[in-house]
Amino acid sequence: MQIIILISAGVIFGTLAGFMYRKYISERRNREAIERSERLIKDSELKAKEVLMEAKQESFRIKQEAQREEQQKRDQLEKINERILKKEESLDQKIESTEKTKEELEERAASVKQLKQEVEEIYRLQQVELEKVAGLSKEEAKDILFKKIETDARNEIVERIGRIQEDENKQAQEKAKAILAEAIHRYAADVAVEATVTSVALPSDDMKGRIIGKEGRNINAFEQITGVDVIIDDTPGSIILSGFDLVRRYIAKICLERLLTDGRIHPGRIEEMYEKVKEEVNELIRELGEKAAYETGVSGLPVNLLKLLGRLKFRVSYGQNVLKHSMEVSFLAATLAAELGANVDICRKAGLLHDIGKAVDHEIAGHHLTVGRDILKKFGVSDDVIAALASHDGTHEPRTLEAMVVEAASTISKSRPGANKDNLDNYIKRMEELENVVNGFEGVKKGYVVQAGNSIRVFVDPVKVDDLGSVKLANGLARKIETDFQYPGQIKINVIRETRGEAYAE
Repeated sequence: MQIIILISAGVIFGTLAGFMYRKYISERRNREAIERSERLIKDSELKAKEVLMEAKQESFRIKQEAQREEQQKRDQLEKINERILKKEESLDQKIESTEKTKEELEERAASVKQLKQEVEEIYRLQQVELEKVAGLSKEEAKDILFKKIETDARNEIVERIGRIQEDENKQAQEKAKAILAEAIHRYAADVAVEATVTSVALPSDDMKGRIIGKEGRNINAFEQITGVDVIIDDTPGSIILSGFDLVRRYIAKICLERLLTDGRIHPGRIEEMYEKVKEEVNELIRELGEKAAYETGVSGLPVNLLKLLGRLKFRVSYGQNVLKHSMEVSFLAATLAAELGANVDICRKAGLLHDIGKAVDHEIAGHHLTVGRDILKKFGVSDDVIAALASHDGTHEPRTLEAMVVEAASTISKSRPGANKDNLDNYIKRMEELENVVNGFEGVKKGYVVQAGNSIRVFVDPVKVDDLGSVKLANGLARKIETDFQYPGQIKINVIRETRGEAYAE
């Protein structure tokens, strides 16, 4: 019995001891788990604080850099605004000066107009008195006189008019030499030669005789076909081609060089070579347009528009090559647009095409800006691009940021040192207007202005214009030019009437 009790007590005691041991072990593990959790929490908090601190430092650094970049942008914009304000002040001063000059000119014009009216009234009264005395009107007397003279002495008139013109030319040259200042004459000659002549190297001076041909037939045919003046003097190893039209002069140069290489120089070969070179130059013009568009990063332009762009290579404005100027404006406009937040593509394309009207402004009446807008609309260029170039010449107020950028880029390009030569641009315009006047006369097949504007060569239809008609045409052109144009010195007018006979033996 005692043994059973002892065994029972031992079991109970062992059970209690095991329970207490397991409880102890469990509590110790719980404490260790709690301690590990607390350590992990502390470590996590420390790491979180470190990450938060690093994030704050990085955020502060980024904020400082952003503030610094923003300040730089503001400084740049302030500088640009200052330049724009200075430019506006300069323009305002120029406008004010121009308005004053305009007012003075208007006053002088009014005074001259009044004097002219008084002189015309005196002349009219004198004419009325003469008509009363003669019993004929001025036009009636003139018609009777000219009809009688033409009927009685047609050939004599031609010879006499020629002698009179020769005497007048000699007297006019002597007076011009006495009146014109040497400095003014030298200045005009330098500018004209620089703008209107091209030198062609010869393999030998013997080629000059072949270029002239028998009785001058080769040189006459070359000048008539190409529309340039060939100047052959004592200069060794070269001759000069004169003419204000750069395309015409370039075609003539290449044509003459090919003829010199080929060795066959006669009117038929000259005409054949001219047509061939003309086609090659047209292809060259297209390639020049494509190259300009590629270099400036402008894509999607129609082929015919690229051809017009290429023609600007042979156009000079304000002393600049217009194609190079257009490419320069395109680059500048794109750079400014990127800085100011404008549309870069629109500014780049508008800068390249802003002077496209100058490619045909000598063929189509109107300001080159108006002509250019019509051309771009015809080729489907977007309205945004047209609006961006609509005010680059300062005649219209810019309505968009892109228009302001293109105007600024054009002004920068034109205002650089050596770019602004208004005299040269006006000279080219005057030469084009002279040719248009000559070609507008009845019976004229083609007229060319050569020798820096000092001579006009007129080829007439021999069926419509006879010898006497040639003299009348020359005098009519001279009176028209004297009335409508202002020019230094003299302009010699050569009217050429040529009859060409052709036949084929079979």
